[in-house]
Amino acid sequence: MSKYIEEGFKPIKHEPPTTLIRKIKFYGRMLLDIQILTIYNDIKNELPKFRGKVLDIGCGQSPYRYLLNKSETEYKGIDVVEASSFDYINSNITLFDGENIPFEDATFDAIICTEVLEHVYNYQKLVTEIHRVCKPNAKAIITIPFSARYHYIPYDFFRYTPSALEKIFSKFSKVEITPRGTDVVSICAKIIVLFFRNIIPNSVLKVICLPFWIAMLPVLGITVFIAHLSVKFNLGSNLDPLGYTIKIVK
Repeated sequence: MSKYIEEGFKPIKHEPPTTLIRKIKFYGRMLLDIQILTIYNDIKNELPKFRGKVLDIGCGQSPYRYLLNKSETEYKGIDVVEASSFDYINSNITLFDGENIPFEDATFDAIICTEVLEHVYNYQKLVTEIHRVCKPNAKAIITIPFSARYHYIPYDFFRYTPSALEKIFSKFSKVEITPRGTDVVSICAKIIVLFFRNIIPNSVLKVICLPFWIAMLPVLGITVFIAHLSVKFNLGSNLDPLGYTIKIVK
């Protein structure tokens, strides 16, 4: 077993902005969580265009469901039983085994799948299932991380390049792969995570070092500013992004 099996700094549960407190958490989080910011930037313009039956795979708390047009979509969310181990409790979804989607062929008009594929060991099986349950000309938006730490241990298996993604989604008639962020954004995101991982006083050493990290707050502020500037103006190289967004058509 890997010596890195302990996950000391777990990902924060992502919840929909359905209450005032959740809105503050949802939109406030994107100030510091650049990965979530880039995902949101990519899907916020796509989901309102979806129509018909929409399947959200690995939906967690369904954080992006609110972006769908309620009067013109029928939402279905599915997730694995193991999600409850990471504080994801959602009674309004269908449980599945992570590979076999429990719906008939050609059921859905659109698919959402955010930050899931890296957690599926038999990823090609799941992609084949996505293709199967899509109606002809159905659309899907899928996001995956590229520069991201080992997380949701032990259910984190892969990172994918565009070359691999083209082959993985080759059954679809149209595949558009775009990077989320640049190397500058990735570096800034790492520094932000480094700061918060060390400022949480859960050991004697971290308590001793806390004054140092407090003194580094101005550096954190500059890093956050550079990160947002780089996201907005695409500063840096897109060959080492935070992740990728894949838009596909069956």
